Amino acid sequence: MKKGEEGPHKYNSLSELHQALGLPKPVHPLISLIDGINNKIIMKASPRTHLTTSYKISYTTKISGKMKYGQGYYDFYEGGLLFAAPNQIIGPRDHDEPHSGYTLFIHPDFLLNYPLTKKIRQYGFFSYAANETLHLSETEKEIIVSIFKNIDLELKSRIDDFSQDVIISQIELLLTYSNRFYKRQFITRKAVNSELLDKLEDLIERYFNEELPLQKGLPTVAYLAQSLNLSPSYLSDMLRALVGQNATQYLHTKLIEKAKEQLSATDLSVGEIAYALGFEHAQSFSKLFKTKTKLTPLAFRRSFN
Repeated sequence: MKKGEEGPHKYNSLSELHQALGLPKPVHPLISLIDGINNKIIMKASPRTHLTTSYKISYTTKISGKMKYGQGYYDFYEGGLLFAAPNQIIGPRDHDEPHSGYTLFIHPDFLLNYPLTKKIRQYGFFSYAANETLHLSETEKEIIVSIFKNIDLELKSRIDDFSQDVIISQIELLLTYSNRFYKRQFITRKAVNSELLDKLEDLIERYFNEELPLQKGLPTVAYLAQSLNLSPSYLSDMLRALVGQNATQYLHTKLIEKAKEQLSATDLSVGEIAYALGFEHAQSFSKLFKTKTKLTPLAFRRSFN
């Protein structure tokens, strides 16, 4: 950061976040639900980038028509969900705007002593980029809205020994449905994602043809995702849906394919092939090759010949 520049502002509590957004104080210090459907709510602008210590699940009704999604467009018309994990940077807004939807903030401490405190970290959509929205059909929207209403009702009711259990179960239900809808989205977007797969294969092919491994080393999942304007976790989920492998597994498969080409069609040594592929050490290349093929590079060359 350059001298004089301000970094992202961190909201350490829900009360502080509510105050900054111009909202009433939360009814619970560790969880809050903002209802912009049944109440007219104007959120204050946030001119600086910021981050919070809470999970954020936001449903908005303002998504309409074909929405930009990754490298393509998607034509679900009935709203969508956005997710953010604690300490993810959220971009600034330069104007106040009405909130037409629900936003749920959950501090990690609210989940303590529940299995969800670990399980929630496994949901890939919390690390998706903002343009990788979960779009909802009319039926899906009704399901999601009903869960938000249940959480809202519980928060506004008399707090008792069962309140936290009930709210946690509703959050788990919300995440389970969201996970289902994301899987559906990968299926319904199969044509668009197939185009992305073609671009990914071209990207990897160019990386080796232009001998970039000699300059930059092994291609990484982060590099590939950034080149496609996707987050690494979205790229992995897309590949699981299309080819049954995550991004790392897919990249390893491509590396082994390139290695087999070199071993079968050239007289280059194992060390030279490893170097050409971007490995710093031939031993690392040989270990990966044997793990994936059950053969050493030299054994593969002998069996091929």
